[in-house]
Amino acid sequence: MFGIVRKTKREVIDRMIYMEVYGDNKVTYRVTAGWIDLGSESICTYGVEAEDHTSGEKESIHDFSRNVEDAVDFTEMMITKRIRPKQIYDRALNYLCISI
Repeated sequence: MFGIVRKTKREVIDRMIYMEVYGDNKVTYRVTAGWIDLGSESICTYGVEAEDHTSGEKESIHDFSRNVEDAVDFTEMMITKRIRPKQIYDRALNYLCISI
């Protein structure tokens, strides 16, 4: 039997830039901080972004981790490996598989 599963969409609000680095490949890498409202409480979450200034391409994961060290570590890895914005989801999945 199949049934409908309803899941409330939780959005990250009050986002701000925690860290920003302009790479030598003309890509800006950012760690953002924001809040997810769970009704009775709010949880701080950290996101990652990559913005290519030559092509204008921009990708972000607003709720990457609840731990700032994981978000900063992943961003440092993106800078070192010169990750383009279109590669961010694939690399994030690989990073999270290893770190969990």
